[in-house]
Amino acid sequence: MSGIVVPVDGLAERVSPPVNGSERESLRGHLDFHRATLLAKCAGLTTEQLRTKSSPPSALSLLGLVRHMAEVERAWFRRTFAGEEIGLVWSPEGDFQVAYDAARADAGEAFAVWQAEVAHARRIEAAAASLDETAWSPRWEAEVSLRAIMLHLIHDYARHNGHADLLREGVDGAVGV
Repeated sequence: MSGIVVPVDGLAERVSPPVNGSERESLRGHLDFHRATLLAKCAGLTTEQLRTKSSPPSALSLLGLVRHMAEVERAWFRRTFAGEEIGLVWSPEGDFQVAYDAARADAGEAFAVWQAEVAHARRIEAAAASLDETAWSPRWEAEVSLRAIMLHLIHDYARHNGHADLLREGVDGAVGV
């Protein structure tokens, strides 16, 4: 796929998080805001532009960030919280760094996988009775609550959206969203 990447259905609208919602509404709102921010940083770019690396020796690119966040959504919601026994998408060995290498990555596939993982995450979160529900995290070697998982993803997206700001500006000079 070398043409323009079309924004993914269900993630394109960037709505500000609630300023007076419940804790769960606030967490959902902030997470969806950051998901949409990453998409906005990628919107309208070609596959080659999405593959543009930040600076040597880093392999960091917008497409790599999309692939990485698909893995993060999968790991925390499906593998950890829901206990699904599935591997990572791009690394059978479980190496999260593989997702960052977008040199030969298919943009359509990456956005489709990300959209699917976000849909799974939303379904899993909505089905949980409480933010206090927990699951064992081998990574943290502790029981983690759904609240902690959602906060972790908000943090991860926010950090990577900062990278996306710089990457997008380097690709075509666009700033803001």
